[in-house]
Amino acid sequence: MGFEVPLWRTIAVFRAASLAYAVYQVVGAHRLLAHPLGAAAVLVVMAGWTVFTVWAYGRGRGRMDERVLAAADAVVAFACLASTALVVEPVYLRHAPPLTSTWFAGAALAAAVVGGRRWALCVALGHGVVDIAMRVSLGLEITAAVPRGVVLLLLAGYSMGYLAHYALQAERRLAEAVEIEARTAERERLARSIHDSVLQVLAMVRRRGEELGGEAGELGRLAGEQEVRLRTLVGSGPSAARGEGAGGGGRPPVTSGSSRPTPSSPSPSSSPRGGPSPAADLHMALAELASSRVTFAGPADPVRMPAHAVSEIRAAVEAALANVDRHCPEGTRVWLLLEDEGGEVAVTVRDDGPGMPADRPEEAREQGRLGMSQSIRGRIRDLGGTTEVITAPGEGTEIEMRIPVRGQE
Repeated sequence: MGFEVPLWRTIAVFRAASLAYAVYQVVGAHRLLAHPLGAAAVLVVMAGWTVFTVWAYGRGRGRMDERVLAAADAVVAFACLASTALVVEPVYLRHAPPLTSTWFAGAALAAAVVGGRRWALCVALGHGVVDIAMRVSLGLEITAAVPRGVVLLLLAGYSMGYLAHYALQAERRLAEAVEIEARTAERERLARSIHDSVLQVLAMVRRRGEELGGEAGELGRLAGEQEVRLRTLVGSGPSAARGEGAGGGGRPPVTSGSSRPTPSSPSPSSSPRGGPSPAADLHMALAELASSRVTFAGPADPVRMPAHAVSEIRAAVEAALANVDRHCPEGTRVWLLLEDEGGEVAVTVRDDGPGMPADRPEEAREQGRLGMSQSIRGRIRDLGGTTEVITAPGEGTEIEMRIPVRGQE
């Protein structure tokens, strides 16, 4: 796992430094060695094993089972520790530590990372047993240094095992969170697309069936049931549970013979996940929505933004205009305003319709009507922007969307 890389690097540095310290201890007490060449051979083995483990736990990871490698690491460390009794005079251990000195702790730390706290506990206790057996074989007394070394190994190994255990859990939870976030974003994108297409068709079939009656009425009733189920499905995602954004009169509009286009889902090429998008003119995209009922006003110069951002903003505006068609009386006028404020653009959709209570958007979201929460707020939120709805009974509705320009580049 990725979190282990810095741990192995730290252990590698510790092994190298402790090896140098062990060489220093042996050189300083060389007069007390019974077999200097044997002691040098042990140091060579320690040096070679240090180089091998640095590679095996680093660049060579994955080429062998880490548990087997950690077990072999402990065996080599115990062998080097026990070899002290074969190459030193008994008096050596009264003035210096075993040949391995602190180098042995590298195996204990590696065992803690691979096998957890239990492995670290076994290696630390094993060190104490071998150290005691070695001193007894040389006819030495068991001093306070022996249990002190065991306690230090226990603390170091247990702490490393504890850290590795919870770091592994944290990394797994992070991976799960990233996956959930990606699924949530995809769910919201699909929900917006469904709202802009499938739900509109079902709403139209339901309404026309109710008007015609008879077999058409039965078809409309079935379409209405499917509309409710689909709204519940796409509205039960994490964003709905979090309550991000307020829904607002979100029934999908269907206006046959409307003087302007209905909302349409953005094309695949406009997705921000598809790589860098070419620049497009937001002014022109919104100007195309003007009609006999919709008055558009914007700056004289083009407002250049990435194509995917322009597509999403236009889709959000279309959803707002569609809400007017669905919930306002015929003849309601709409004003669409685009402002380029340098660091951000502001898009305002204001109508002179009957308005609605201030808490109506939130009620609509809870009922699964996603016109405001997904098709408008969701799109603008994904672009890093904010949406504000100002409305009151008898005073019309104003939706102001602000989108940063730099974040879209």
